[in-house]
Amino acid sequence: MSELHTDRLLLRHWRESDLDPWAALNADPEVREHFPDLLTREQSAASIARFQAGLDRRGHGWWAVEVLATGAFIGFTGLDPADEGMPFTGVEIGWRLARSAWGHGYATEAALACLDFGFKTLELPEIVAITTTTNLRSQAVMRRIGMTRDPAADFDHPNVPAGPLRRHVLYRIHR
Repeated sequence: MSELHTDRLLLRHWRESDLDPWAALNADPEVREHFPDLLTREQSAASIARFQAGLDRRGHGWWAVEVLATGAFIGFTGLDPADEGMPFTGVEIGWRLARSAWGHGYATEAALACLDFGFKTLELPEIVAITTTTNLRSQAVMRRIGMTRDPAADFDHPNVPAGPLRRHVLYRIHR
């Protein structure tokens, strides 16, 4: 079982106690501003099951993020193979944190731990990240962790309906 530690965070497997805060996070319109829909409690539970299955199968994936000082669950981060049908391949880094965790540097700290794991332990040659063109906060994290936008690879997300959230940017970082 792989867990990652930073100075302030634990990236760990999912627990039953994560469901309530995870469901609340996914029902928050500000957190989900750059996604087509809010998630129901059932959808959030299903996502935890998928995330945990990926961790169990590969030893890495979408980890739950916990603040070490308080034990508080604040969201997720991790590395996961790009979904089939996407116009790119490889391993994607991502994060989603509760609004109360924004502005503390947690996304950057967790993402840097994931990059370190991806390059040193998994020996990945490249890691990618995607978000909507309007998600400037996530794009700022991508730049802070050393990623570079690849404008030629920007794309219309095949799983997002037509509208302002469909266009996505792609960032890359090489080992």
